[in-house]
Amino acid sequence: MSSLSRRGFLTASAALGGTALASALTGCSSSSSSTPPGTRTIDHWDWFVSQEPWLKQEIALFEKAHPKIKIKRTVQVSDKYPDLINLAFRGGSAPDLLMIPSTPALQEQVADGWLRTLDDYATPQWRGRFPDGNFYNGVDMVEGKVYSAPFSGQAPWLQLYIHNGLFKQAGVTNPDGSVKLPKTWDDVTAAAEAITGKSGGKAYGLGFGNVPNTSLPWWVELFVRGAGSPAGYGTDLLDYRVGKWTFGSDRNYTDFVELLLEWKKKGYVYPSSMSIGDEQARAFFERGKFGMIVGGVWNQSTWTQHHFTDYSLTTLPSPTETPKAFFYYPPGGHLWALSKNTKVSDEAWAWFDWLYSPAAGQRWVESGQGLSIFPEANKNAKVTSQQFQDYIDMRQFALPMPVPAIRNPDVSKVVVPTVTPDLPDVLAGLYSGQLKDVSGALSALEDRRNKALAEGVKQAQAKGAKVSLADWVFKDWDPTKPYQNKPA
Repeated sequence: MSSLSRRGFLTASAALGGTALASALTGCSSSSSSTPPGTRTIDHWDWFVSQEPWLKQEIALFEKAHPKIKIKRTVQVSDKYPDLINLAFRGGSAPDLLMIPSTPALQEQVADGWLRTLDDYATPQWRGRFPDGNFYNGVDMVEGKVYSAPFSGQAPWLQLYIHNGLFKQAGVTNPDGSVKLPKTWDDVTAAAEAITGKSGGKAYGLGFGNVPNTSLPWWVELFVRGAGSPAGYGTDLLDYRVGKWTFGSDRNYTDFVELLLEWKKKGYVYPSSMSIGDEQARAFFERGKFGMIVGGVWNQSTWTQHHFTDYSLTTLPSPTETPKAFFYYPPGGHLWALSKNTKVSDEAWAWFDWLYSPAAGQRWVESGQGLSIFPEANKNAKVTSQQFQDYIDMRQFALPMPVPAIRNPDVSKVVVPTVTPDLPDVLAGLYSGQLKDVSGALSALEDRRNKALAEGVKQAQAKGAKVSLADWVFKDWDPTKPYQNKPA
């Protein structure tokens, strides 16, 4: 999940609302009316919301198995989490076990003294429970030391969700009456036109919730990949074939954004999409206010709670019938870590070890949250939802990608400066009409991103890192095939 994208999945899956929002703002903790003498408490932070039922269950099972260890869980708001964890470490109030923030980079968190090495616990035997090829410098290790471990199995982290009822009402069906899932950009346009036109003003073809400036990049991510742009929206992945971001030089980005604006112009998009959040948009989709929404597997757990099952899903809608690029993930991954300053390291490790067990992974799959890193957990899980099974079957569209830090560990020493305005800001400006020139805005973003990478490399070189921009170029990468990383 650094995809949980790994990162993109975890950020997306923490959309908050209702009672969950209240608990997230105030935090929540387990408690017991009878606490045995000598009980140790683990301070735990995460930003899970739709995954909360699974985590609460794991806490209850863990505490039952370890009666002298209690978990004090605090839920933080996802988009504020990096700042909150930074303040906690600076103020000496960091949790014992934490969900690793998306920024700064893992190696920076280690250098800043945030994270505890797990080498005393993560023995070769312990690491052997994971599939081969999952511990690498720059991914879950820094300078040969283990700091985390991969948690989730890989599947496309975004899907296009289809409201079956609206598709059928609009006649977007196969000869047998089943919903005709859109495969191409033209299919999406035709379905949006039919739903909008035949609903009598009661529904729209497409909808999203962009507050706080998050969902529009998902649409770019989902649609340009199948067109042959393997970097997607480029948060933590550039086009490694050329070692650059290509927002302006790759025509797919301009073509899709112009298509999105055309959908808006024709009235196919729910009008309030820019003023609502993803959680509210998912509720509106459930109620039939629009027929298609982009999101991840986290949508399904929310709809399951509401007993809403009248939907289907697909992924990688492309200009052509066959996608030209897919979703990608690095080998390994990271999700949880121990604080370097924890005073209950043995107890925190016991909780960490529990979360990374195949049994917890199987319960993760069975709760409909995603795939586990452990193949046996995925195989043994009892899946009852057809939609979740459809998600599992999309594994074929998620492939291993090149990782520069595996080929050259010094790449981990490069810190890329933050770019402003970034893609979410540019997309919001284009969609709202504040920016008029699609190609020009994307080209300027490309220049900012690549200049920032060059600056990061220059600063790392000045500190002695043996690194260059060539480290981001993998001329042998075919985006339609799994990439075999070769450590230095």
